[in-house]
Amino acid sequence: MQQPNSVSCSELMLRETASQTAGPYVHIGLALHVAGLPKRDEELWNQMARPEAEGEHIEVIGKVIDGNGDLVRDALLEAWQTDAHGEYQPEYDQHKPFNSFGRTATTAEGDSEWSLITVKPGAVALSNGRVMAPHINLAIFARGINIHLQTRLYFEDEAEANAACPVLNAIESPARRQTLIAKREEVDGKVRYRLDIRLQGEGETVFFDF
Repeated sequence: MQQPNSVSCSELMLRETASQTAGPYVHIGLALHVAGLPKRDEELWNQMARPEAEGEHIEVIGKVIDGNGDLVRDALLEAWQTDAHGEYQPEYDQHKPFNSFGRTATTAEGDSEWSLITVKPGAVALSNGRVMAPHINLAIFARGINIHLQTRLYFEDEAEANAACPVLNAIESPARRQTLIAKREEVDGKVRYRLDIRLQGEGETVFFDF
């Protein structure tokens, strides 16, 4: 028997809340420099390689574009790559010549480009011994994305390695593979690679479920 002042189980049930996303304050929480706020001590940022790091020094740059073709100006990207010898460095220390982990963000002003200062990564093998082409792993966080997206950046001038890469070859469509290939540029004598990430629609970037 239900007591006069009691509440039934059905009355206690609440409606499901909306899915959480990474926004709308991605920069304030994760990219203080872009948000115009003072940096934290040991703020993780986009300079993965210091001038003394071994290897070919490069800049990687790009935009994040939504399904309407508009720039996503509050995206945050995390990068994970090997050093020039194909080895991952598991410990992060800003004072080291090279770190395998980096973080960058798009901006509210101008072309809203993200960038990484790094070295070209070496090739690394899968557990079965098959060698993957040099690449940078990227995770994308932004408002409206419930779970961060994972993709890769490969290099245009590594055509032979790309053609033999087991991960790239797992993508059946050659046109879809091209969404992961960064184009080489030379600006003021420095090597730069550009990869625009398209979240939806025509030319959508290949995303992985690792």
